[in-house]
Amino acid sequence: MSIPRIPEPARLIVSVLTPDRKFADSAATLLEQKLGPIEEEIGPLAFDFTSYYDAEMGMGIKRWIWVFADLTDRSQLVRIKRLTDEVESAYSREGKRRFNLDPGLLTLENFVLATGKNQAHRIYLGEGVFGDLTLIYRKGAYQPLPWTYPDYASRELIDVLEGVRQRYKCKLTLCGKQATP
Repeated sequence: MSIPRIPEPARLIVSVLTPDRKFADSAATLLEQKLGPIEEEIGPLAFDFTSYYDAEMGMGIKRWIWVFADLTDRSQLVRIKRLTDEVESAYSREGKRRFNLDPGLLTLENFVLATGKNQAHRIYLGEGVFGDLTLIYRKGAYQPLPWTYPDYASRELIDVLEGVRQRYKCKLTLCGKQATP
């Protein structure tokens, strides 16, 4: 018999796709009010794996990765996805988003993105949100799965996430610092 227990909190990451950084900055301010400070920003990173968003947002899309300072209870992913959807919607004009926000939770074992789209490999979490198991940590590195989006399967993004994982691991263990009783 397994005994249910709450796992350690995850590292909240939001991937931002936009051709215009000023809109992303406005989104960051709103998200920090609800989710706490962004501790680290990585980017801009190239985003040339698809032209899927070009008609909606325009050409020249880049990616930024925002790593939030506060560790996050994993059960909050639905609430966070709903919040990012609201922020995207608030900045949309004429039915077109100015940026795309993809929240995900990074743990020592995996990286899970939140999405509103169902697929065979996604698990329903509630309120219209699914968890997409995007990467698993195996043999000392994050590994893509057959359904992992090509950008998340790229060496560049995996290297970024592995760096975030190392800093997250350090945060969980206090990096050798003595915890006060």
